Amino acid sequence: MEEKGYTLDGSVDLRGRPVLASQTGRWRACAFLVGYEAFERMAFNGIASNLVVYLTTQLHEDTVSSVRSVNNWSGSVWITPILGAYIADTYFGRFWTFTISALIYVSGMVLLTMAVSLKSLRPTCTHGVCSKATPSQIAFFFASLYVISIGAGGTKPNISTFGADQFDDFDPDEKKLKLSFFNWWMFSTFMGALIATLGLVYIQENLGWGVGYGIPTGGLMVSLLIFYFGTPNYRHKVRRTESPAKEIFKVCSTAFANRGFELPDDPAALYELEPQHYMIAGKRRVHHTSAFRFLDKAALKEGTKACTVNQVEETKLVFGMSIIWLATLIPNIITAQVGTLFVKQGTTLRRVLGHGFQIPAASLGSFIIISMLLSIPIYDRYFVPFMQRRTGNPRGITLLQRLGIGFGFQVLVTIVASLVELKRMHVIKSHGMNGPKDIVPMSIFWLLPQYILLGVGDVFNAVGLLEFFYDQSPEDMQSLGTTFFTSGIGVGNFLNSLLVTVVDKLTRRGGGKSWIGNNLNDSHLDYYYGFLTAISVINLVVFFWVSIMYNYKKETLEMTEGKALCVQMEGKDVVDAPPSSLG
Repeated sequence: MEEKGYTLDGSVDLRGRPVLASQTGRWRACAFLVGYEAFERMAFNGIASNLVVYLTTQLHEDTVSSVRSVNNWSGSVWITPILGAYIADTYFGRFWTFTISALIYVSGMVLLTMAVSLKSLRPTCTHGVCSKATPSQIAFFFASLYVISIGAGGTKPNISTFGADQFDDFDPDEKKLKLSFFNWWMFSTFMGALIATLGLVYIQENLGWGVGYGIPTGGLMVSLLIFYFGTPNYRHKVRRTESPAKEIFKVCSTAFANRGFELPDDPAALYELEPQHYMIAGKRRVHHTSAFRFLDKAALKEGTKACTVNQVEETKLVFGMSIIWLATLIPNIITAQVGTLFVKQGTTLRRVLGHGFQIPAASLGSFIIISMLLSIPIYDRYFVPFMQRRTGNPRGITLLQRLGIGFGFQVLVTIVASLVELKRMHVIKSHGMNGPKDIVPMSIFWLLPQYILLGVGDVFNAVGLLEFFYDQSPEDMQSLGTTFFTSGIGVGNFLNSLLVTVVDKLTRRGGGKSWIGNNLNDSHLDYYYGFLTAISVINLVVFFWVSIMYNYKKETLEMTEGKALCVQMEGKDVVDAPPSSLG
């Protein structure tokens, strides 16, 4: 394969034929993908950022119902990727799962555009008095939203993973190119989000909701055509496992069944197939580690239904990622403040600019995106090369070091938010004002530092998480691995809602003053931010402890003529070595 110029990782074309490395993949293939991601982000953020406004002003829902509706829909969008990734890894592969799901997504956008455009699908208004939406109008609108969530379930975990598949881990040059992929992928993602928050929201409220939804719908259609046009350039990973999820269950159940047996001192005594098996199958072999040793009992030769060491190690990878996933929940809770308490804070501050122009409190969220867009090129072009010269790591710093820095920024965000809130409380006290509608004589731009810190932190945090969960996933579970990233966002938002509710009830107990009352001018949001700081610091300490013990994935691809290619997914470049030295 190597002599003919084929890819070293065994990638194939859509018909299952080996592909030439020089004619497929890399950035020439990714160029056909980034357009879809930008328009999808534009569509999603164009809906999510202004959905509560549409529900209250157009469908005339009450505030509580509209907030609940937004939370339920947003949660479904971030949770359904688990199903989409499972289908891709187990049945159809990433390309076809994405293709079908993208068509569903576009269909949902078309239906949603119809729902906000056609008079028969909107509440009627007579002399400025609008009636409530009929059950059929509400049903059509929400059916459109949930069709979009179904489509998102198959596109979110597979499009970025499919893009990363275009780079060969076993080719040193392509591996270096891949190190920049996730940075620039997120760059296109947030460019789409920025256009939505700064442009689409204005269009929806001033030029019409149909136009505001129709623009990203048309963009998605065009980007899909471009995606299909690039089909001859794509590389596809060969699925070599019938059901990755079943293999994990098999390893766990076998280890439990063999719990009474003793583990050998030498891991070589565990059951494993000959290297020739992996060479024929074209499957990578994961090296044995000492982590989660209880799972090694699934590979005992004297046990029943022995699993291979490779199967056990792939299960260990999922266990390790699950622990890291738990450490991401607190940072995701901090990020969830952007659309809730940060906005509420902003509504109490002075927002008038120039000749009476009032800044929407939610518009400050665009500074997160702007700071990310500015920081990603700096990180990729300056920070990484600078650290490469000092660490020898192709990434500059390890994946977990990148996450640790990102989580550190989250701690800084809560500290700054606490200090700004203390300043706001001081101004309130000095002016003797604490009414619920009183505007504090303090500029909203005092909130800018916490938004900017979130944006810079996400260059390490959000981008790092996406890259980490892709790189550390078992070979046949990389779509499902990416859902660790999306599900963490969803669970973090749900946890934030729960946390706010619990804190409010506890602080009200016994006639006390709520930290998060309806009147923020007479509450103690500074206490709540202090609480978030405390749990963020604890989470950061736990993360450092977990990181020290984490074993990065190391794989071997058996080749012909007695050779093997070893890939250390963290810390070293691709190296050639004979199988005997790869252990």
